[in-house]
Amino acid sequence: MNTATTSERSAALPLLALAIGAFGIGTTEFGPMGMLLSIAQGVNVSIPTAGLLVSAYAIGVTIGAPFMTLLLARWPRRKALIALMAIFTVGNLLSAFAPGYASLMAARVITSLTHGAFFGIGSVVAANLVPREKQASAVAAMFLGLTIANIGGVPAATWLSDAMGWRESFGAIGALGVLAMAALLMFLPQGSAGQAPNVRKELKVLLQPVVLQGLLTTVLASGATFALYTYINPALQAFTHATPGFITAMLALIGIGFTIGNSVGGKLADRSINATLIGFMLLEAVAMIAFPWLAKTPAGAAVGLLVWGIAAFALVPPVQMRVMRAATDAPGLASSVNIGAFNLGNAIGAALGAVVLNAHLGYAAVMYAGAGLTVLALALVVWGAMQKNPRRAGALAGEIT
Repeated sequence: MNTATTSERSAALPLLALAIGAFGIGTTEFGPMGMLLSIAQGVNVSIPTAGLLVSAYAIGVTIGAPFMTLLLARWPRRKALIALMAIFTVGNLLSAFAPGYASLMAARVITSLTHGAFFGIGSVVAANLVPREKQASAVAAMFLGLTIANIGGVPAATWLSDAMGWRESFGAIGALGVLAMAALLMFLPQGSAGQAPNVRKELKVLLQPVVLQGLLTTVLASGATFALYTYINPALQAFTHATPGFITAMLALIGIGFTIGNSVGGKLADRSINATLIGFMLLEAVAMIAFPWLAKTPAGAAVGLLVWGIAAFALVPPVQMRVMRAATDAPGLASSVNIGAFNLGNAIGAALGAVVLNAHLGYAAVMYAGAGLTVLALALVVWGAMQKNPRRAGALAGEIT
């Protein structure tokens, strides 16, 4: 008990440094959701076209995750994480000064290249700080910065965008990158240099069926989340005729839901990864189907978004641990690629929403399409549990080991 307590205490400051970096990345990833109208007007494009900035960022994460992880594999992890936050800072400053839509998209892609590697390397660092039975909670602690970004960072970026302009928001996010670099420098141990990766061997690990199944689950679950989240600002205006103040409050409420879900999901995943995934996928699907009806009133919208936020981010720790444990011979690369899978799902969700809106089916149809992706992810998890233990196909407590 004393050993575990000492280990958790010694991990606190390194996890805080990782969470600060996650906060900055979360703010730049999710910030455009609240700034979508301002950006669209600022660069003279439609809302669906502006929404493709989210897809471009997500595709950049997907491509950059394995590339940057392998590129920095020989670096000490602290040095690698600081370098990634430096690129993050430059990318956000380029976004702030982008003269038009094309240059803004290019800047967002540059920023995105650091995202997957930071969370991938950071997840391995976090897991190594604590005993095995606490690893999902440690990964959740790092992702706490991502969820808190939705309580403070994203609403603040939205408010700053409405009050001063979206360029100022990106400039402020760039300042967060400087803060994260300082925290990583202060709190993470120096560490030793890594070894040159065996690229062929590590890529072979990623092609194992159980790893591919975990990655596809991540893509579908994330796609479901972003089908709603990308268009939450205009959807609230359509459903409730929401004011800017109400939208900012709802973004903060979503962040509270994300934070609660991330913490609960991490604790439950320490007990059972599959049970956590199945339970919260069911809850997310129900929340998305019910949301257009709930959003007929401001109170209903608030309840729906809180429940949805809890369900959506309760899935993050278990899907991350599921892939890391499945790919024991290449946990760093698998972790980074899974972050890329998150963002590939983000791109699919945002693009799916754009397709639905361009077909003039309305924002309710966007929610239903997202729920469909959740059901597909749920079916994949159940199928995986059946493959692992056919005699207990209905059991939800099978762990990925």
